[in-house]
Order: sequence, then C-alpha cells, then structure tokens
Amino acid sequence: MERKDLESDPDAPDTVDQFHFSFDARFRHLLAALDVRPANSRVTIGVSTLMIQFGPWRVDTPITNVREVCETGPYRWYRAIGPRLSLADRGLTFGSSTAGGVCVLLHEPVPGIVPFATIRHPGITLTVDDPPRFATVLRQRARLSPSG
Repeated sequence: MERKDLESDPDAPDTVDQFHFSFDARFRHLLAALDVRPANSRVTIGVSTLMIQFGPWRVDTPITNVREVCETGPYRWYRAIGPRLSLADRGLTFGSSTAGGVCVLLHEPVPGIVPFATIRHPGITLTVDDPPRFATVLRQRARLSPSG
C-alpha cells in the first residue's frame, strides 16, 4: 500500500491510499495476455471516491456507495483469476491471486466488465495486497462499523 498525503498531516481527510493487487506468479502470464499487470492495476481510496484499475478495466464509485466490506477467500483459480462476472449475482471479480481478497458491496450497482454499462455489479471482489489493511481503510473512509 502506498499513502499519498495531499497535506503534511498523514491523518488529514485529504489522504489518498493506494493498494496494489497481489499477483500470484502462477498466473502472471495469463493476466499479461489480458493486459493486466502490476504496473496498470491498483485500487485507490480517495477522499470521496473508490477508483479501481485492473489492466484495461476501470471502476469508479463514490465512497458513499460502499455499504459493506468483508475479507474473503481463499479462492479456486478458475473462479478468481482475471476479470470475472458471477452469473449468480452479477458480482465482479478482479482477481490476480487465489490467496484471498476483499468483497466490496455497493448500495447502487456500477458498470465494470463491459464497456457500455449493460451489466451493473452490486459488488466487487478485489485481490489486493494486504486485504485486512485495505478493508480497514475502506471501512473507515466509508464510515462503516469495523466489522462491516
């Protein structure tokens, strides 16, 4: 995780936290074929916006749209690696590891897997580095209770 302070106080409300995806070496070539690499994949928790970039895919939503945050995993590789759409609930996964991640549930579904917003996702699973820290920071920014 990187912390980019926009003021000298690290706990100032203008602090932006950036998390990288946890890339499992076994899947790097597969993900690179989809143009998903560590250099173009990150999650940024801003003052008022959650911004997710997973290679060419991008999702932005207001922090106020986050309704629940929970740690999940481990996962089966064929259900977690790459950009994935759940046919059961339309949830979106941006997966780069099977070790675990964080599921972010939303008040209002957002577009993400297809370019023209024909499918909207009520939740997004992210395989970021340091899932516990990511979950804590996002809960704090979204003003959710510590347990989600």
